[in-house]
Amino acid sequence: MKKFALLLLTAVMTVTLVGCSSSDKKEEQKSITIQFVPTNNDGIDATTEKFASYLENILGIDVNVTVATDYTTIVEAMESGKVDVGIMPPAAYVQARSQNSAKAILSSTLIDYDQKTEMPIENSSTDTFKAEVLVRADSDIDSYEDLAGKNIAYLSVSSASGYIYPIAEMKAANIDLSRCNLTAISDVTSAMKAVVNGQVDACFTFEGSRYVFRDKVMDDNGQPIDLFSTLKVAVLSEGDIPNDAIAVLPTMSDDLQKKVQDAFLKMASEEEGLAIMSAWGHTGYVTANESAYDTIEKYIESAGE
Repeated sequence: MKKFALLLLTAVMTVTLVGCSSSDKKEEQKSITIQFVPTNNDGIDATTEKFASYLENILGIDVNVTVATDYTTIVEAMESGKVDVGIMPPAAYVQARSQNSAKAILSSTLIDYDQKTEMPIENSSTDTFKAEVLVRADSDIDSYEDLAGKNIAYLSVSSASGYIYPIAEMKAANIDLSRCNLTAISDVTSAMKAVVNGQVDACFTFEGSRYVFRDKVMDDNGQPIDLFSTLKVAVLSEGDIPNDAIAVLPTMSDDLQKKVQDAFLKMASEEEGLAIMSAWGHTGYVTANESAYDTIEKYIESAGE
């Protein structure tokens, strides 16, 4: 089981930029590659172009922006040095950090959600979020204990909210996971639709997901499903999950690290930058607190035992 915990720590999702290896080349770096994981793929090509152009104007160097398809490939990109800067989901960052291939220079802030209505709280800002378990609105599932023996969709074993936190907390509640039928579904909207259609009893996702994807889950006629009337939140994780990290290669020069950090802070203060950031759901950035990510390591170990 320790082996599985290690595998779990090794499979994770992120976002990143490409750099040079020698210290001389670091100082002369003329381009960077950034990678991020989009919240949804609508208009993503246009977003990457705008993002690259926006940062080029600030940094004065060539910027290449790519989109990560999953947690694992992004971690591998950081480890191999193919990405200089990654906008990394928390579990992915922890994995890259454990390989000494990523250093957080900023953490993101997100809008907070009312835990009863799951509607965004106006002018709010939070540096953590929770995992949530979604079920049909007419379901009698209201706790982790009620999930025993149920069919559950999860996103990825390397996703903090989509697997690690709910699984670790179910184990802490002494739920026999061998009685559950766990099915991997690659994206949140498909997992939600599987719950709506009764293909699974529940799915693991992130807090606020019904609002974020409120017009993205379609019925068989191509019409948006009302997620607030068809689904309910059965459980919110007890643990808080730190937000995404803006991480750079540890080999990047201090000067360029500072420029990248300042660029993201500037982006969060301008209308154009905020519009670009909406592709990954961030509302702003704060100086990274490494200790905030330590909790994820403990949850990964618990989920993998």
